[in-house]
Amino acid sequence: MVGNVEQFDVAVLGAGAAGMFCASLAGARGLRVLLLEAGERAARKILISGGGRCNFTNRHTTPANFLSENPHFSKSALARYTPADFVALVERYRIPYHEKTLGQLFCDGSAQAIVAMLDAECRAANVTLRLQTPVERVERAEGGFAVVTPAGRMQARAVVVATGGLSIPKMGASGIGYDIARGFGLRVVEPRPALVPLTFADADREHWAAISGVSAEVVATPGRRTGRTAAPSFREKMLWTHRGLSGPAVLQASSYWRAGEPVHFDLLPGAAVFPAMAAENSRRDGAAALQLLREQLPARLAERWLQENAPSDWKNASLLRLEDCLHAWPVMPAGTEGYSKAEVTAGGVSTADLDSTTLQAKAVPGLHFIGEVVDVTGHLGGFNFQWAWATAFAAAAALSA
Repeated sequence: MVGNVEQFDVAVLGAGAAGMFCASLAGARGLRVLLLEAGERAARKILISGGGRCNFTNRHTTPANFLSENPHFSKSALARYTPADFVALVERYRIPYHEKTLGQLFCDGSAQAIVAMLDAECRAANVTLRLQTPVERVERAEGGFAVVTPAGRMQARAVVVATGGLSIPKMGASGIGYDIARGFGLRVVEPRPALVPLTFADADREHWAAISGVSAEVVATPGRRTGRTAAPSFREKMLWTHRGLSGPAVLQASSYWRAGEPVHFDLLPGAAVFPAMAAENSRRDGAAALQLLREQLPARLAERWLQENAPSDWKNASLLRLEDCLHAWPVMPAGTEGYSKAEVTAGGVSTADLDSTTLQAKAVPGLHFIGEVVDVTGHLGGFNFQWAWATAFAAAAALSA
């Protein structure tokens, strides 16, 4: 301590997944680490993740599973710390886990096991954790940085910003990480809710509210705009709700969706329905079409969809158009459920201003940004956790005693 100001080698801001892991790794390197958390407890979002079981990584993680203005930025960090590396840590703590579909790994028990593991790693590394200590700002100071909080100023040679995004404000989410970045002249890609349900306009909501609770496997393809990288398609479950559309397929598509664009849904991927009605002597009317749809879709969905899309006649051309619509049903969302229901925040600190190997600001030596606060957003299924672990490792490896 110099005067009344505590001195540390590293101040890590935010005790979520990325922050706790980075603090433990930096402390293990012999650094004096301060970990600041605005909330009453650390890692609150970990505890609610994966339905309370924490989908802590995905075996099939690749850079293609991430959205960013620079699709290549994630390559370095992901290559240096892989899902197998984190699994090895989980196994060292003897935490039982299982694999669900598409490489997703979950705890057998509670997500608390992952939090306890990170807490143990921090304690073993002598990390100083301060809860209920929100960061007001970060300033340059002699020998590094000053972190200003209601409890006073702390100084550190390096600062790692792991404050997350704006999603789930009731969990304490804030935009302080973006404010810190802007304060040092870094650019911020406009944040927006991601992995979030989409909402209908009022008129559409009235039409579809009756089938709330119905789900079906679909392929969702977000609309494409000129000048933007084509969005991927996602084949997973979709759920109709009282307000709009949800389920994994919709959450995935939402990260790429922009206001004023449609999302197209293939409601029966790989199957053909209406061409059978074009055969000679086949019955051609709404009842026949509904019977065919009911054989492959939930009854309430089949009825509602056909009511909305039935042609004026049942000629061959109309049947072909109806089939095309079935496989590319356009929905124009009115919006999203917002940050309160978003699993993550897309956008964030621009990768153009960060070093991909160290996550350090190119123009501000000693200032690092990791995890969700960066403009790199993973798909649903454990990818955002792997980004947290990988960027924490990259930043910690760049810190020196």
